[in-house]
Amino acid sequence: MPNNNENNIHFLYELILLLKNEQECAALFDDLCTPNELSTLAQRAVVARMLSQKRVYSEIVAETGASTATVSRVNRSLTYGKNGYDTLFARLDGKDQ
Repeated sequence: MPNNNENNIHFLYELILLLKNEQECAALFDDLCTPNELSTLAQRAVVARMLSQKRVYSEIVAETGASTATVSRVNRSLTYGKNGYDTLFARLDGKDQ
């Protein structure tokens, strides 16, 4: 049986999957996160995108204000993670075509 934290996480995933547009997404994340938490999540996403585009650490740090530790942490996620970023970036790239 999953523990309570796992149930909570799955509930959050279910909520996110119900979002229909950017306005709903913004409303949920504004309600769910503090401004600092939301900024941190957004920064990590931008760092991941820049890393996937083969941008160098110094450029990423200068453009995003992220620390080198954050850039390294996100890079580890891209290298050893579950391909969540890659899946979405591929979709995003396909949307541009």
